[in-house]
Amino acid sequence: MGHVLIRGADLIVTMDDDRRELAGADLRLRGGVVAEIGTGLDPDGAEIVQAQGCLVTPGLVNTHHHLSQSLTRAVPGAQDALLFGWLKTLYPIWSGFGPEEFRVSARVALAELALSGCSMSSDHQYLFPNGARLDDTIGAAVEVGIRFHATRGAMSIGESKGGLPPDALVEDEAAILDDCIRVIDAFHDAREGAMVQVAVAPCSPFTVSRELMRDAAILARDKGVRLHTHLAENDEDIAYSLAHYGCRPGQYAEELGWTGDDVWHAHCVKLDGREIALFAQSGTGVAHCPCSNCRLGSGIAPVRAMRDAGVPVGIGVDGSASNDSGNLVAEARLAMLLQRVASGADAMSAREALEIATRGGAEVLGRSDCGQLAVGKRADVAIWDMGGIEAAGNWDRAAILLAGPTRVRDLFVEGRQVVRGGHLATLDLACAIEAQTRLARQHAGA
Repeated sequence: MGHVLIRGADLIVTMDDDRRELAGADLRLRGGVVAEIGTGLDPDGAEIVQAQGCLVTPGLVNTHHHLSQSLTRAVPGAQDALLFGWLKTLYPIWSGFGPEEFRVSARVALAELALSGCSMSSDHQYLFPNGARLDDTIGAAVEVGIRFHATRGAMSIGESKGGLPPDALVEDEAAILDDCIRVIDAFHDAREGAMVQVAVAPCSPFTVSRELMRDAAILARDKGVRLHTHLAENDEDIAYSLAHYGCRPGQYAEELGWTGDDVWHAHCVKLDGREIALFAQSGTGVAHCPCSNCRLGSGIAPVRAMRDAGVPVGIGVDGSASNDSGNLVAEARLAMLLQRVASGADAMSAREALEIATRGGAEVLGRSDCGQLAVGKRADVAIWDMGGIEAAGNWDRAAILLAGPTRVRDLFVEGRQVVRGGHLATLDLACAIEAQTRLARQHAGA
């Protein structure tokens, strides 16, 4: 297998242990890893990728998504709703999805992420109507070519039992656990450099039973995989927890085995000081989804307090029905700006936000082999052309989240090129968009 030499970058932001930033340097990718970093490296028969005028960073990492929601962007009736009302509007639409909808929407959503420089993404799939399986989205990820953490979500408490989702969308709890075992055995790769991993991910404390939460944690640890769910997303979420469980979400999570360095929770907008301390002490991670939190009026997550306490934090775009976009650069920029709104202009720098979107996300997903450009780490690399209008006049290349492009020029994952010259290299994107548009119109007219 050949290798790649990225040559003469204006700046390489490594996010390594020393947070080095290297001007005019080269980067060699060989065998799926970063093989060498330096100046004036010998071509040695490599494919040369010229990077003059470019910023080079680790590939960005998306720690929370619902890929299928890219089929339900800007749905009337859900555009101005809070979380619970938003869900009740969309559940009936999602109940009509099947395997084709999940495959097509995943292709488009993952392509959108890749074009924004994302080399690794998780997906929280908790709906399995009409024969849909986790296999559908995993197949799409393999096609697009980015690193993928598929989570087997679930809902088991429908409206007839006091839950939020319609009964048609919930599953039997024994069947849920059985399918978790099936997909872990079929797809989870625990090795360094894995392209696909699987996590266990009941949707939320208000859509599954206490017993399923506990059993899911036991199962995940028995199989050696990670745990993921939604937690403390908004005021309704807190009120539900207090009313039904007599405690706040953090305490509920701790009691059921849902804290630890193998757990990450989405949102956590409403964590209080004691919960933040609990997460820091236990190494529990957080997927921060700023745009979705704004769109649904959930609030501003206390990311500054989390980071200061030592909580692992990554960025998530969340589903495109609550974000309406899947651009990880834009998400990281908003994360930075919201902390400044909440705590002052010096609350978060552009470099810190970029670190959260790269190395931070890799840590949350348990991937110490990713998220930084250092010899021996995986060859997940984003190249940003700083010669366009978005970066014109930029004095600090590393401050891409302040002034820089939001679309990547080139993206390598495991040393293989996924985006070339601003275009997807692995998939016929026009055909994927056409299929997506057809399905969206079909469901809108249903």
